Amino acid sequence: MTNKKNDRYTDEFKATTIQRMMPPKNEGVRQLSEELGVPEATLYSWRKKARMQGKATPGGKKHTEKWSSEDKFLIVMETFSMNQAELAAYCRKKGLFKEQIEAWKKTCLSANTQEENRTKALSIELKEEKKQARQLEKELRKKEKALAEAAALLLLRKKAQAIWGDLEEE
Repeated sequence: MTNKKNDRYTDEFKATTIQRMMPPKNEGVRQLSEELGVPEATLYSWRKKARMQGKATPGGKKHTEKWSSEDKFLIVMETFSMNQAELAAYCRKKGLFKEQIEAWKKTCLSANTQEENRTKALSIELKEEKKQARQLEKELRKKEKALAEAAALLLLRKKAQAIWGDLEEE
């Protein structure tokens, strides 16, 4: 299993182990680590590299509903150009249903549309917030002017009282 020369795992061993993490087996990293005596960190590293190469490796998540969106996307990418016969063979090999892949495909294809709609809604909301902020600033300036005018009138009244005295006393 290991190469005695530099104590590394052979490519064949890595490929076999990665294959066990892929559908239909979907064996978990912890289980494989205990069984094979390979550190979990090493298995996670192998799985990450396999994903970067475009392989779906959910590893331990038997139910496809619990798969990450990345794994589902990779399955869609693998099957996108397949005809019906190839897709059926792929599904049998991986233990998947054609309907699952079709649903994932629709989700992937509509992802940008949802993002676009969300962006439009945020843009409209931002415009409304800016409009409301301008209106509040306008009201604030108007109230500041009124307050300044009232303060000036009070100051003038006090000065007038200081100069001429209280007119009500006479």
